[in-house]
Amino acid sequence: MTTTWAEPSGTATALLLLGRGSDPSSERGVDCPGDLPAPSDPTLVARATAAKAALGDRVFVLGHHYQRDEVIQFADVTGDSFKLAREAAARPDAEFIVFCGVHFMAESADILTTESQRVILPDLAAGCSMADMAVLGQVERCWDTLTDLGIADDVVPVTYMNSSADIKGFVGRNRGVVCTSSNAKRALTWAFEQGEKVLFLPDQHLGRNTAVLEMGLSLDDCVLYDPHKPQGGLTAEQLRAAKVILWRGHCSVHGRFTLDSVNDVRERVPGVNVLVHPECKHEVVTAADYVGSTEYIIKTIDAAPAGSAWAVGTELNLVRRIANAHPDKQIMFLDKTVCYCSTMNRIDLPHLVWALEELVAGRVPNQIVVDAATAADARVGLEQMLALP
Repeated sequence: MTTTWAEPSGTATALLLLGRGSDPSSERGVDCPGDLPAPSDPTLVARATAAKAALGDRVFVLGHHYQRDEVIQFADVTGDSFKLAREAAARPDAEFIVFCGVHFMAESADILTTESQRVILPDLAAGCSMADMAVLGQVERCWDTLTDLGIADDVVPVTYMNSSADIKGFVGRNRGVVCTSSNAKRALTWAFEQGEKVLFLPDQHLGRNTAVLEMGLSLDDCVLYDPHKPQGGLTAEQLRAAKVILWRGHCSVHGRFTLDSVNDVRERVPGVNVLVHPECKHEVVTAADYVGSTEYIIKTIDAAPAGSAWAVGTELNLVRRIANAHPDKQIMFLDKTVCYCSTMNRIDLPHLVWALEELVAGRVPNQIVVDAATAADARVGLEQMLALP
């Protein structure tokens, strides 16, 4: 599924938000061909079980931590995006990789698996708003700006895993590196050994939190580049002086948490431990007791003593699953408002059943294919990440 990137018009965007029309320039797809089973079908679990059994070792099902429980029960492996892509690559004998996650994750799996394997995303509309905030045309214009200012040679691009294959390819072509929320500090340390500045894509919060709280840089060392403004809304002097150029992107789930959320839970629950993901805003991260990736969050609560109280700032499916696994601990969602990842939540049991039954019938639905040139460039950035000290 090779994509030519362009920005949609205001009218096209409005129609998309109204559920009419599609966005071909988006990281996500919007159509799901075929007839889905009804969500009320009482045989869905039995159908999924039967289809998976019929496929046997030919299929390997991956489930991201933020997926619904109804889907997770059929996952062979659960984890964060990069762990799942590596797990797929470690199963070369599996003909089909059914990725219960979002589009950029399935792209990464396609990049890392063999040519004979086919990666399937049960619903093409399962995208990522953060990944959509950096498209190739915008990033190339940013790079042209840096080139015109004479500073591009000093800039090392770093992209978060939560980005499209095109952005990973751009980073690979320009001597950069991909990172996860777990190794962002190592990636930035490496980047500053290669050049004087970093362009961090697409999550401003992970970039800022890593640079300031883990690398010892100041907030003044960071500038925010807005792709919708000329020269990113920055002066030439600001871009020349900056150590870290942050892309104006964010996670729609983690961006919901506020300092008021932290203060409120501390007032309501004396002695509570606040544990948040580094995609949260800087003021939330600095007010928290613990900060780390989804894997870190899980391990921290696993190791916590019985009776301890935890307010967790990450996606609700995961928080609820952790709470159910630890009835001896008081575990709550950091914000009072329920918030799922809406695009991740598009992978439901009907879509999974449909995808598995299509495979049983000899049809390959919703295959995710990254073109060879982009995949080769993206692999450079991913391999550089794996080589980080």
